[in-house]
Amino acid sequence: MSLHTAQGRRKYLTPDERARFIAFASRQPPETLTLCLILAWTGCRISEALALTHADLDQAGGIVSLHSLKKRRTGIVRDVPVPEGVMAILDFVHDLEPSERRLWPFGRSTAWQRIKAVMREAGVAASAASPKGLRHGFGVHALRSGVPLTLLQRWLGHASLSTTAIYADVLGAEEREIAARMW
Repeated sequence: MSLHTAQGRRKYLTPDERARFIAFASRQPPETLTLCLILAWTGCRISEALALTHADLDQAGGIVSLHSLKKRRTGIVRDVPVPEGVMAILDFVHDLEPSERRLWPFGRSTAWQRIKAVMREAGVAASAASPKGLRHGFGVHALRSGVPLTLLQRWLGHASLSTTAIYADVLGAEEREIAARMW
């Protein structure tokens, strides 16, 4: 696993692209906006986002409980905190009364198309313009913000710390910013 293509292009959103993506998401229909926010602020996989129900959101605690769909056994859940504003928007759009009703009534290909459209509008580089690019961007953003690698590992649901360590493999401005914290 790598944050770069074979040609050396990055597969993660830069801080500027991430900010533009969130800004352009706010201009979308409400259900598209909330899907974009969940992907950007939790680093979850698109299938994990689409599986979310009202009962998976703890409004008071600001926690999103993601059910890992990649593991072989069921019942593996990881809790990821989100900003208060994100939870407020989710509540406003989806009327978060606890239930087992899914937040988004559409499937994976529709979700993928909506995310890609927002990325196009936001001018995200082609190599990073995917839901996976958001996941990678979340990982890089977390490390840039000083989140410990072990906590990021838990939030992303990685079994191995070495998998999470790829998020330290950044280039350019992101690498300089991380290095500057120790100067």
